[in-house]
Amino acid sequence: MTERIVLAYSGGLDTSVAIGWIHDATGADVIACAVDVGQGGEDLEVIRRRALDCGAVEAYVADARDEFADEYCMPALKANALYMDAYPVVSAISRPVITKHLVRAAKEFGATTVAHGCTGKGNDQVRFEVSITSLAPELKCIAPVRDLALTRDRAIEYAERKKLPIATTKNNPFSIDQNVWGRAIETGFLEDIWNEPTKDVYNYTDDPSFPPVADEVVISFEQGVPVRIDGRPVTPLQAIQEMNRRAGAQGIGRIDIVEDRLVGIKSREVYEAPGAMALITAHQELERVTLEREQARFKRQVGDRWTELVYDGQWFSPLKRSLDSFIEDTQRYVSGDIRMTLHGGRATVTGRRSETGLYDFNLATYDEGDAFDQSQARGFIEIYGLAAKQAAARDVALGNGEDLSIGGADPATDEQAPEPEGEQ
Repeated sequence: MTERIVLAYSGGLDTSVAIGWIHDATGADVIACAVDVGQGGEDLEVIRRRALDCGAVEAYVADARDEFADEYCMPALKANALYMDAYPVVSAISRPVITKHLVRAAKEFGATTVAHGCTGKGNDQVRFEVSITSLAPELKCIAPVRDLALTRDRAIEYAERKKLPIATTKNNPFSIDQNVWGRAIETGFLEDIWNEPTKDVYNYTDDPSFPPVADEVVISFEQGVPVRIDGRPVTPLQAIQEMNRRAGAQGIGRIDIVEDRLVGIKSREVYEAPGAMALITAHQELERVTLEREQARFKRQVGDRWTELVYDGQWFSPLKRSLDSFIEDTQRYVSGDIRMTLHGGRATVTGRRSETGLYDFNLATYDEGDAFDQSQARGFIEIYGLAAKQAAARDVALGNGEDLSIGGADPATDEQAPEPEGEQ
């Protein structure tokens, strides 16, 4: 039986050419696997037909939009996942769901190898291959661009020579990856980090310099998941899509950073994630209302580590699964409403309410009805500061107390200390 290879297929030039290129290089039959994670563009049936016309022996297509939103975007939201405090792991969280379908296709069609279109310089090669071997250790991985010398010029020449049913003249200066959680743009003139992104870089967001009238939105959460927008029930996918539209119209979610890649390279990346950034802003604020202080402090550390693992392609790792359990437990009381104003590139929280929150008006108020017994503060301060007081007393006794002099004056004589020789 001829060997079979499953190829992660987008329907574009490079992966369409890769079908025949892989067959010519290896002799294996190629099964194209296309997964819809909300990237937009062509219908899955059109993509399936093109894959077969380009030489695939089988074509596996999957509408994974709800799966992606429910099982990948929502965990990222609960973790407030922002790599380097900026990037909402747009591409990183799509790779494991695509990988699951690649492995499923491999098992369904009896393939021994999985192929992807990544280069040897990026993070995605790691994300795909580590995820694949985590789910199916018996499968092998290849990358036509990295392993089989498939360059873009060769792809165009091959497509024209073989008369493949795909346009070969499109000249997009950027490398773009997108899904419902956001859009990643790199390469071209963006590689000079002094260059400002031009208007044609953006697609999910409008120019925040010329915003429409401010948009007020109320997002309702249940256990960390958005369930209503302005009182209307929504699924996670619908929540992301609506906030993409509304926040995107206000230019919210544009990110331009120099990012530390897993492979050790610093890379200039531009992202658009209007829905993700608006939802994370709302979720973070609701956690401030509902999480206990020490729990919130520790969750920030866990969320950062979770984000690093996901960025580094460790979605299916044991540590990531353990952190999932902690994060999920913290969401037990993260329910309530957040009101935000979307305008001019900013999502500003203007109101919050929660029946499971820890904010107590009667404890917080300085007006009549104050339930806080202020007489207890003195004793609390004495106990809280006792260790620091003892340490300071020891320093003084041993002559190691803090120098409290100001401007070089001797505190005992209030005289200016002499300047060192040679100074004026």
